[in-house]
Amino acid sequence: MEELVYVRGIIIKHSPVGDYDLVATIFTAERGKITAFARNARKPGNRLSGNVEPFSFGTFKLYEGRNSYTIVEANIENYFEGFRQNFESACYGSYFLEIVSFYTRENNEDKELLNLLYVSLKALLKNNIPNKLVRCVFELRTLKTQGEYPGIPENMNLLDSTRYAMNYIATSNLEKLYTFTVTDEVLSELERISSRYIEDSIDRPLKSLEMLNMI
Repeated sequence: MEELVYVRGIIIKHSPVGDYDLVATIFTAERGKITAFARNARKPGNRLSGNVEPFSFGTFKLYEGRNSYTIVEANIENYFEGFRQNFESACYGSYFLEIVSFYTRENNEDKELLNLLYVSLKALLKNNIPNKLVRCVFELRTLKTQGEYPGIPENMNLLDSTRYAMNYIATSNLEKLYTFTVTDEVLSELERISSRYIEDSIDRPLKSLEMLNMI
């Protein structure tokens, strides 16, 4: 028997199924990462058309069957349309989605990571801090939320400002996470550290990272 459920989350990816359907991966606050069918979503004029695109954030009404979910309705609060006009930011955003997809599991609630993803995607579409810094912050804070953050490396000769920035990234409230900037020297050190930490933590190649490295 199918049960009607509501989840709040973001579309990570989708792929076509049959002539008109889509199967979408949704990262939800309540149930972690789930897979759901969107019937006839590729038909022009269908109410789900355009609402199950990657980056679409909102509330999804689902039928929960024995082995799968089906999207009945989508109330999208933020489509992150700015990524359509900004290729570089879209590449960073796709990279963030792939990292989240790696860490999330079905029926594993992770509201902290979902909130981090949301504020990080918003930060990519603002001009107050560079995308490279947004990436460093997202990588380090993601590792912190997943219990895999090694802390400030003691075997590296780092600037004091870099140590301060790393401590701020690990401990600040999400609302204030993207309210600072750093010098080029500090950013270079943060990039080196966060890239190494991610490589040590994620045991498979990330397709979006290949594209990002070409920018």
